[in-house]
Amino acid sequence: MGLSRMAAIVATTTICLGLAAPALADTSCRKGQSFEAWLAAFKRQAEAAGVSRAAIETGLAGVTFDPAIVRRDHGQGVFQQTFLQFSDRMVSGDRLSRGARLLDTHAAVLKRIEAQYGVPGPVLVAFWGLETSFGTDMGKYKAPVAVATLAYDCRRTEMFTQELIDLLRIVERGDLAPSEMIGDWAGELGHLMFTPTDLYTYAADGDGDGRHDVIRSIPDALATAANFLKGLGWRRGEPWLDEVRVPAEMDWSRSDPSIALSRAEWARMGVTRPDGAALAAGGPPASLWLPMGRLGPAFLTYPNFQAYLGWNKAMVYSTTAAHYAARLAGAPKLSRGRGEVTPLTTEQMKHLQTLLVRRGYSAEAPDGRLGNATRAAVRAAQMRLGLPADSYPTAELIAALEGAR
Repeated sequence: MGLSRMAAIVATTTICLGLAAPALADTSCRKGQSFEAWLAAFKRQAEAAGVSRAAIETGLAGVTFDPAIVRRDHGQGVFQQTFLQFSDRMVSGDRLSRGARLLDTHAAVLKRIEAQYGVPGPVLVAFWGLETSFGTDMGKYKAPVAVATLAYDCRRTEMFTQELIDLLRIVERGDLAPSEMIGDWAGELGHLMFTPTDLYTYAADGDGDGRHDVIRSIPDALATAANFLKGLGWRRGEPWLDEVRVPAEMDWSRSDPSIALSRAEWARMGVTRPDGAALAAGGPPASLWLPMGRLGPAFLTYPNFQAYLGWNKAMVYSTTAAHYAARLAGAPKLSRGRGEVTPLTTEQMKHLQTLLVRRGYSAEAPDGRLGNATRAAVRAAQMRLGLPADSYPTAELIAALEGAR
């Protein structure tokens, strides 16, 4: 299973694997209120929100607090991987060949879905492969228990309270029975791991049977994913990501997700296709994205890439998903960039972040994670110190900051 979208809300640019030391539930906001008393109050809240009493009682029957869910949420071990480390593992030869076969197997359904929602089959199949290995790993946790537990815990109460209300609305609509809601530890469900809120909002009937069953019906799951991406702003007929080659020297400060230029403008700066051929003419504006700096892989990302970030905030995951879809759509094997990239360790990253705070480039507490705020601070420091401003942290930058006064 890929990086959980719920986990990505907590750690938006790290790949979280394994578990750390057990953590106790944070119930400080409950002021001694037991789970049972909280659940009774929640039922009244759900009824006030318009959920029927029958759906509430059915959906929450037998629900108890599960401390294992809290340990999983609070105790996520952080294992930082570069884009190449993660994509090499997730976009394997087996996943590529299985994805290609499933594109053929479900060609008629995917064609119909693209006609309705504008999302190409390779995009959907890539998410399917990353989220659940094409339905072979859809989780083992009872979603009503998991979501209720996380709503009771004080860490993200408001978000999971809404998720629990929408889970009950799914029961009320007749899409899934509570006993069928077996999924990931944070309550995500189905072949493509939808949160209850996203499932309630974007559920689609892909097989025409009048239901939205994203667990047993592959067409329903794929159509729901397409509807979700459309809701995230997917633009019909437009690209999402192209690998490119960057020159040895250029104005690296332009390689920022907030800067969108035409292909012609990128071409004038020396950006080409991976084989050195000229970029295609036209197309929507694109940003130059260097997930591992100027020496690593380089991509042009288009407005549709924002839908990937809506699906999962983690840049490593989203870039991998977009690259996987491009490969399934016929793109060649990744060329991997122009040189060796040595990523910082977690301790080096914390030290760098401390220096960035000390020198006035950041106000973020050091956490060892390469997030968007750290990238922005790195870019600002690189520009001030006369280093290539590719937003990627390096030992060279640490040395320059240590010597700066």
